[in-house]
Amino acid sequence: MLRGIYTSASGMNVMQERLDIISNNLANVDLVGYKKDLVVMKEFPNIQIRRGNDDGLMAFPLGSYDKMPFVGKLGTGVELNESYTIFSQGSLKETNNDFDVALDGKGFIAVETEKGERYTRNGSFTIDKEGFLVTKDGLKVLTEEGPIQIKSNNFVIDKEGNIYQNNEFAGDPNRLVQKEENEWKETEKIGRLKIVRFPRERELRREGNSFYYENEFTGKPYIAEGNERPKIMEGFLESANVDPVIEMTQMIEVQRTYEANQKSIQSHDQLLGKIINEAGVAR
Repeated sequence: MLRGIYTSASGMNVMQERLDIISNNLANVDLVGYKKDLVVMKEFPNIQIRRGNDDGLMAFPLGSYDKMPFVGKLGTGVELNESYTIFSQGSLKETNNDFDVALDGKGFIAVETEKGERYTRNGSFTIDKEGFLVTKDGLKVLTEEGPIQIKSNNFVIDKEGNIYQNNEFAGDPNRLVQKEENEWKETEKIGRLKIVRFPRERELRREGNSFYYENEFTGKPYIAEGNERPKIMEGFLESANVDPVIEMTQMIEVQRTYEANQKSIQSHDQLLGKIINEAGVAR
């Protein structure tokens, strides 16, 4: 009886953890560049059940025989193995805002924080009072040379992440059309956005809901070049890669599983009480 209670309790614990992560995904469905988390569960080892008082014989693949035929398996519970972030591409939404940047492809924008460099897919930027390109939280966006100061409404970012100032195409709605390097006229290149990749991006850890940081498992970040460099889209934002319909469906599934485990515990508790009260008294 106790084994059944422990097995069901382990299922309830995992479903609670899964529900928390699904709820967080739904809460951030409108956050620019948000990447959803996924739960991986691990089953405890199963116990093989055999009939001990049985004269039947059972043949094994190696030719041996057993007088205790195999009946089935008994599950002993489940645990949360890990939760990790899915870095799949979100849809791009056009905003026509010069300060909005989206990455079309894998990679992260480097941002300067008090704790060191952090990495984000949230390209909703602005300019602070000193003229630095910053996030909505006031954190400085990094180029490969460091933080960058730009003039409002007089800059453009091409698809390689190069930032041009005093540009004749500034304010032109067609400036997002790919142009060759030698077609930029009367411009001043002032830097290139620092776009990085990691050897093992799956191991990145979340800090808040927009930023990620490296650790011993991710490997050192490196500047994305060539085919590894995503296309930078000025005037666009990347939506969260969360599908509310799928998340709501999973939430219903989790709630039903939780309730089933709860009812299982109640049934085991009632049977255990009956054994103690009736069998104990009769004895």
